[in-house]
Amino acid sequence: MAVMTRWLNPDEQRTWRAFLAASRALMDTLDRDLQRDAGMPHAYYEILVRLSEAPGRQLRMSDLAEAAGSSRSRLSHAVARLETAGWVRREDCPTDRRGQIAVLTDEGFAILAAAAPGHVEGVRRHLFDALSPAQVDQLRRISETLAEHLTRS
Repeated sequence: MAVMTRWLNPDEQRTWRAFLAASRALMDTLDRDLQRDAGMPHAYYEILVRLSEAPGRQLRMSDLAEAAGSSRSRLSHAVARLETAGWVRREDCPTDRRGQIAVLTDEGFAILAAAAPGHVEGVRRHLFDALSPAQVDQLRRISETLAEHLTRS
């Protein structure tokens, strides 16, 4: 039996394309700002943030990959670069010989602390300042709905 394609109607197509354009433009802008101001891509900033929020500033590599929304191989490459910079170090997992733990170094925490104010200002300027309080609430609710739906799939 053939499956019928549910094509997007004109309003859905317009919404989809606006969502894509806004998402890409926002992430490209934030990435460009972080590169210029802190010398790191947004993906590295996200890793440092996740580690800074974890107990002991450390996470198993597999948990860090999941938290950062990254593949294990992509995360491993990024952590290797962060190790070279002295911002993260890897340690063997004491409970699992195959596992590794990523640990945020004091230098990495200082770099994150220096980058955070500019990044937060960029998020505010490029996202929240463009929206009304009602739109911020709508965006949060829509984003939560999508995240819940997509993590169940």
